[in-house]
Amino acid sequence: MSKIKSYWLMKSEPDVYSWDDLVAEGVGTWDGVRNYTARNNMRAMQPGDQVFFYHSNIGVEIVGIAEITESNIPDPTDETGRWSAVRLKPVRKLARPVTLKEIKADPALADMDLLTKFRLSVSAVKPAEWDHIVRLAGG
Repeated sequence: MSKIKSYWLMKSEPDVYSWDDLVAEGVGTWDGVRNYTARNNMRAMQPGDQVFFYHSNIGVEIVGIAEITESNIPDPTDETGRWSAVRLKPVRKLARPVTLKEIKADPALADMDLLTKFRLSVSAVKPAEWDHIVRLAGG
């Protein structure tokens, strides 16, 4: 029985860790998350899940799609053992970034966690939201 793929959005400040950094690494480790809800979201991720890579603070837009390759691993930046990390690989850069301004203006995305739980660095994306954003990005 195959698992149903889940969709996520992960925020990173591009001057700290950008889409280009992930592409250069090939497979990156998403660590350093210190919010329990975001950690729990990361613990729910499974290999094969798809992720929107969102540049926060600079750009403020979804720029690419990545895929989870390894989930629920110990966070290498955590000495307490409370925090988790995931590994992910780039799938593709979006043909056109989708900005936060566009997302806020789109009624189809009004309930998206990015808007309703805006302080959360790792959030779930509903399949309909995922498909809509991919269309906005040019497919």
